[in-house]
Amino acid sequence: MYPRTFESLIESLQKLPGVGRKTAERYAFIILEWSDDEINDFISSFSKIKTNIKKCKICGNISEGEICEICKDDTRDKSIVCVVENPKDIIAMEKTGEYKGLYHVLNGVISINKGILPDSLTIDKLIKRIDDSIDEVIIALNPSLEGETTTLYIMKMLESYPIKVTKIAYGIPVGGHLDYADEMTLIKALKGRTNVNE
Repeated sequence: MYPRTFESLIESLQKLPGVGRKTAERYAFIILEWSDDEINDFISSFSKIKTNIKKCKICGNISEGEICEICKDDTRDKSIVCVVENPKDIIAMEKTGEYKGLYHVLNGVISINKGILPDSLTIDKLIKRIDDSIDEVIIALNPSLEGETTTLYIMKMLESYPIKVTKIAYGIPVGGHLDYADEMTLIKALKGRTNVNE
């Protein structure tokens, strides 16, 4: 139907989440109208993301260096670590302007059906971060079955440590996602977090 080169672009665009055939076609026609400079900038952005973006050695957040800006920031409260599923959740939390501690990215949640077990996540790395400087671990995972399973597992792993373990309150609806929550909902969830190791 379309020339092979154009069809190939449509197929590539369809690999993006939530992009079906019609949306991919629309995007392809938009790209077709771009200038050479716009296309070169677009290609450059794609290649740079693979070469320049790394995962922070400490927390797992995305970074252009070995250590992310949050972990390097001396003004952060280093006695609190907020555990999140992925780097997008860090952005959601930062937008609230309320949380000033550190983070730990799990890179997913436990899901037996999908074959994601505790060893697949960075839970061991989180445990190794717990030392005398840490007073509290906040578990801020999505309120889904997998999120709750992961929360319970982390609580079990941390129960022998002399720290406070809390989880964010559910101002976030069950089945909701942190990165879709507005700032006020996240602020309320943070303020209403509950102690899970009492």
